[in-house]
Amino acid sequence: MDLLDWARSLFALIATLALILGVAYGARRLGMLQPTAQGPRRLKISESLMIDPRRRLVIVRCDGREHLMLLSPAGDVVVGETQAEPAPPAESAT
Repeated sequence: MDLLDWARSLFALIATLALILGVAYGARRLGMLQPTAQGPRRLKISESLMIDPRRRLVIVRCDGREHLMLLSPAGDVVVGETQAEPAPPAESAT
């Protein structure tokens, strides 16, 4: 390969990277890469506890209720459900 082939290869690489960056910039400007929440969020994971490498207990808060769920490869099971307690007010640093 002579110098002209190397220059063409380098130019093609730079052009490809410029196209990728241009598409990523355009998608970011149009809001395609960031999930936008419309209104208040209804779901929140309050706590999570790993039981073993394959199973996990999760407390999910939704619409004023808390659901205790067991997540595993065999399937997900709702273990219990209770009324959610109001969140304690955040302490302000004074």
